[in-house]
Amino acid sequence: MNSQGKISSGSICAFCIAVHIIFDLMNPNPSFKVKSLRRVKMVIGIFLCCFFLNPRLQAQATERFRQNQTYDLPSLIEEYQKLDAAYEEAKLITLGQTDVGKDLHLFLIDRKKQFNPIQNKADKRVFLLINNGIHPGEPCGVDASLKFAHELLSNKKYSEILQDVVVGIIPMYNVGGGLNRACCSRANQNGPIEAGFRGNGRNLDLNRDFIKADAKNTWLLQNVVVKWDPDVFIDTHTSNGADYQYDMTLISSQSDKLFPLLGKYQRTTLDPAIFAKMEKKGFPMSPYVHSLKQIPDSGIYDFLETPRYSTGYTALFNAFSFVSEAHMLKSFEARVLATHALLHSLVETCSENRLQILSTRQSTQKILSTAKQFPLHWQLDTNVFETITFKGYEAKYKKSEVTGAERLYYDQKKPYEKNIKYYNRYFFDKEAAAPSFYVLPQVWWQVADRLKNNGVQLVPLERDTNMLLEVSYIKDYKSLNRPYEGHYLHYDVEVSKEEQLIDLYKGDYLIPVNQFSNRFIVETLEPEGEDSFFAWNFFDEILQQKEWYSSYVFEDVAAKLLVEDPEIKKAFEEKKSSDSEFANNPKAQLFFIYKQSDYYEKSHLRYPVYRVR
Repeated sequence: MNSQGKISSGSICAFCIAVHIIFDLMNPNPSFKVKSLRRVKMVIGIFLCCFFLNPRLQAQATERFRQNQTYDLPSLIEEYQKLDAAYEEAKLITLGQTDVGKDLHLFLIDRKKQFNPIQNKADKRVFLLINNGIHPGEPCGVDASLKFAHELLSNKKYSEILQDVVVGIIPMYNVGGGLNRACCSRANQNGPIEAGFRGNGRNLDLNRDFIKADAKNTWLLQNVVVKWDPDVFIDTHTSNGADYQYDMTLISSQSDKLFPLLGKYQRTTLDPAIFAKMEKKGFPMSPYVHSLKQIPDSGIYDFLETPRYSTGYTALFNAFSFVSEAHMLKSFEARVLATHALLHSLVETCSENRLQILSTRQSTQKILSTAKQFPLHWQLDTNVFETITFKGYEAKYKKSEVTGAERLYYDQKKPYEKNIKYYNRYFFDKEAAAPSFYVLPQVWWQVADRLKNNGVQLVPLERDTNMLLEVSYIKDYKSLNRPYEGHYLHYDVEVSKEEQLIDLYKGDYLIPVNQFSNRFIVETLEPEGEDSFFAWNFFDEILQQKEWYSSYVFEDVAAKLLVEDPEIKKAFEEKKSSDSEFANNPKAQLFFIYKQSDYYEKSHLRYPVYRVR
């Protein structure tokens, strides 16, 4: 049969010849039997030709993970190309070039053969997006997704599920890291024999890049999120950390950080359904083992994936988001099979909960479009916890053969099952009141481009004007001492606010806060946001003062200001009387007067994103 499920002409021909041979062999005349042997050779050739040219037979990939091997990038893409050729329900899309000059791909499985996100929404079908190889040294999902795709396409029992769900698979997201293969890129991991590297071609960790978007890969994946609006998203990984009995642990997007409707539905419905399915499939799971102290016995707590991470980013667009964490010390085959089981559990859950998933997201979006308050920063609530049953190994200590000091190890001969504390609640300690509009001057085009790439509507001004706007001044902030993913990240930001008349120019942007992307807008444009554009150094120019003075010249100007401006004089005298260090520091006194004067530039420390209430 060909890729459309029809019997090929070669197969019909071979069948006819075979029938003819049978009649020849029944003929007692020897000459007929000689002719028949020739025909036997011919029909064998035709059958072999039909076999090797059949796209669906060609598409049956080798399960390399069973030999402790994972696909290299060219072979992986070739397997998806075979599936594209073999099945009308499959389509491999080239998204564009990555930093390393190689293409990024998206593989779609659509039983209706539409491959159209708008039609998909109209048909009320869930879009499940699976991202693999963001850390190519953790390739469990790479091999599991290929096996998963084969089964969805070749096995008719999945037809009903695929009436409700469209599946998108990114075969290898970190293309540069995937090409950088070695036998020992992950020191703590049990196989495969050779795998890719965590950093991309620029040595960026792409799972820290979803706001700053330094990598071309990030821009391409953001395009997918904007275009396809995934309802459910999963990023496949391999864990680090403690030893325990589970092959798989799961990070669900932190439910308190999600909008309340989403968080409640994920915590009460989706998570229990997925965990139950994995248990039934023979792969019991634990929440991701993020230990409160050194070992899980101390309790574990939810990982807070802020928008720099893939799932924190997709959560800004109200997707139900997950990270699979297959256990590093289990065999590669066991990890792939556990990830494979999780993908099946996830697609089944999407199908069974289709209408609730879609309606919860739709209701959330409606409320968010008019929401006035947006949390910006969260803290773990250590006063609230659940008790869960955990299957671990006894933690022990012994003398290190390397250092001679006491070292931790887990005794796999001493498995246990006991109750531990699970801290899974967060509270926000900073929030922002959303304005009607933000105003972004066009000179900050790098920020404007990132907003546009994430589907944010920017309305350019049609003429020069000035407006009375709410402005923020950066009162205080801290910065990392060493670069983190190419940036000196800011944190603990404090601001003060006032109103000023601001000159704006034709082409500057108004950004209405009534959009699908409202959470993305607020959390990136408010400077106190944990992963705001300010935090990622996009506005660092305002932190440097550009104009200055010569002290011996400004002494006379300062004296005149104290005579002519009673407000400056009053503030100066109050500062001297209340601050003894200031009273004994002539340099600080002169600068204080300078800052109070019109000579001091108002743009210094003024955050250049303004607000229209």
